[in-house]
Amino acid sequence: MLSEYIKASLKKAKYKKLEDGSWYAEIPGFQGVWANGAAVEDCRDELQEVLEEWLILKVRDRDPIPTVDGIGIKIVEKAVA
Repeated sequence: MLSEYIKASLKKAKYKKLEDGSWYAEIPGFQGVWANGAAVEDCRDELQEVLEEWLILKVRDRDPIPTVDGIGIKIVEKAVA
């Protein structure tokens, strides 16, 4: 499910070629998730890494995680005996 969520999120990414020939990308609705790269593939790889780190922080901090294309990630706490 996590890989499906990441794939769906990356499909929403917006890419822009900058004046210096490098690439910039961000995912709308995911504050702070952006990346730069010399080539569009490098930018996409960096964006995926940033998204993964962002998700880890959201889980750690118990922050809400946006639903993407009907795919949601919910944190459920369970008591341990």
